[in-house]
Amino acid sequence: MKNAVLISILLFFSKSFFGQTLVRYGNHVITSKEFLTAFRKNNSHVKTTEKAYRDYLNLYIRYCLKVQAAFDMKMDTLPGQITELQNFKSQIVDQYTNDESSLNTMAREAFLRSQYDIRLSYIFVAAPKNASPEDTARAWKKIKNAYQDLKNGKGFDETALQFSEDPFVKNNKGDLDFITVFDLPYAMETVAYHTAPGKFSTVFRTTAGYIILKKTSERPAAGRIRIAQILLAFPYQANEAAKAETQKRADSIYQVIRNGADFAELARKFSGDNLSYQLGGSLPEFGIGKYERGFENTAYDLKKDGDVSEPYASTFGYHIIKRIKRIPVPSVADKKTLDELKEKIKLDPRIAVSRKQMLQTILKKTQFKEFVPPGNLLWDYTDSLLLNKKPALNAGINENSVLFQFPDRKYSVGDWIAYRKSIKSSPNLTNGKTPAEILDGYRQITAFEYYKQHLEKYNAAFAAQVNEFRDGNLLFEIMQRQIWNRSTADSIGLKKYFETREKNYWWKPGAETIIFNCTNQSIANKLGSALSKNIGNWRKIVDSLGGQVQADSGRFESNQIPGKGTTVGGSRFTEYFQTGSSDSQNKPVQFAYIIREYPAPSPRTFSEARGLVINDYQNELENKWIEELKKKYPVTINETVLKTLH
Repeated sequence: MKNAVLISILLFFSKSFFGQTLVRYGNHVITSKEFLTAFRKNNSHVKTTEKAYRDYLNLYIRYCLKVQAAFDMKMDTLPGQITELQNFKSQIVDQYTNDESSLNTMAREAFLRSQYDIRLSYIFVAAPKNASPEDTARAWKKIKNAYQDLKNGKGFDETALQFSEDPFVKNNKGDLDFITVFDLPYAMETVAYHTAPGKFSTVFRTTAGYIILKKTSERPAAGRIRIAQILLAFPYQANEAAKAETQKRADSIYQVIRNGADFAELARKFSGDNLSYQLGGSLPEFGIGKYERGFENTAYDLKKDGDVSEPYASTFGYHIIKRIKRIPVPSVADKKTLDELKEKIKLDPRIAVSRKQMLQTILKKTQFKEFVPPGNLLWDYTDSLLLNKKPALNAGINENSVLFQFPDRKYSVGDWIAYRKSIKSSPNLTNGKTPAEILDGYRQITAFEYYKQHLEKYNAAFAAQVNEFRDGNLLFEIMQRQIWNRSTADSIGLKKYFETREKNYWWKPGAETIIFNCTNQSIANKLGSALSKNIGNWRKIVDSLGGQVQADSGRFESNQIPGKGTTVGGSRFTEYFQTGSSDSQNKPVQFAYIIREYPAPSPRTFSEARGLVINDYQNELENKWIEELKKKYPVTINETVLKTLH
């Protein structure tokens, strides 16, 4: 009794969580969960009634029977099928190897930071990772002294001048001006946004050295801007007189612009900016921190699109700036905005933070184990082989020693040595990194490689997408072989099929017609006017409208001809008929010209009916094939389960 109750409970939970068996076909099943997933995906606008479920279930059973037949014929082992499936996996695998949770968090964080620009100053003392212990200690002492002076009330500018090793500190006194999200390395950006206005941070370490940040102020984000410029460049080694002459020319051009002259034309004629003058002075869209402060301030101070600045003097010459468009930062964290931020994060070095989190997930899911030898055994052994020396006899490890292990894959010390040799000529992967950091990189590479190769086992969504693609390809392959190729090649069968059903293919009342499809009402009016004067030249008239009209001529049945009736007011043209969902001015427009009417039904020739005959013949072949498959895989529908679906 106790065992019977336990079995009942287990059956209940298995049915509840994994779906009850809805259909059996041969030794295979369709669960209610599988069916509902397919139904909802392909019938999102259909009301869920019992009839809708039954209709789709019949289609889904046919689909499953055909795919199973393809598997039984081992079509999934065809080289073309294997290659296409592998290509598809490689196209989508990256979508599933990002930590979506951390990406979403970072995108929301980036959105909040994007709402404000912050002005920063900083003190920098160099201490690269490969610095000697003595140099690192010296740098630490120096930055701590600077920090203590700040705590004692010394001004940040004065402290920066005294301690900072930034080569520009004498000119900027440590002032970085305004920055926004993505302008700084992620760790530095995080410290900056977490520091209160008017305050300075504690000392923090970067790969280059020690830093103290001060947030001078913050403001609502300035956003991005598009401008055009006319640059009157200073002559090489210009003296004050030459600069004054350049200013005079800039003032003259500015006055001409104020009097209504075309800015773009003047840019093409006078601007010395070789990158933009041919585009009427237009520059790519930019945000804060792209150009020198005075240039940016001049551009952002323009009040509205179309405004032009007075000449602004930079180290290059005099700039006259025209505002084309101001692009504010998005103010709502909607899906579109967050998706765009996620794409930026993927291209930013900060993605390493997300990848580290994903790595931990992967190591846990794949039951990763490692056997890194203690102390310096691995590093000494590696150095010996990289220098083409024999390792010591008592090295304690050899090339066959296991370093990393997954359930069905081992990475040996020999694999690690091969990796180290492969990156020997890539200093960006090794310079400034400790052996342990290089090993961390190798651990990440092997983990992601293994995870990608076994992703169907660890990610149900990826497996479902791969299976859907594979089954769709198999369906196409077997339909091509069993139905489509057979029907088009069977000319005798097609002719016989037509002859026994000839009355099914009679023409209904209609007309020999030219149907015109126009991009909008204006084009339709222009075309109609030209055709009414010279219908015999309709092809040339259509060609003259540069692809804005598509035309099709032939015999059509009445319900295929656009417009009301077949003739209008004694004319051979039908009325204009608008299609599409855009506004009335831009909706596509159809109309037709009637060459000859056929008021009564008439027979089609086999040639005229061939396309319809092939379609019907294919349906007949497919229905006969499905009946054969149902005998091979007997189908049973669980009516009780089906009735619980709605």
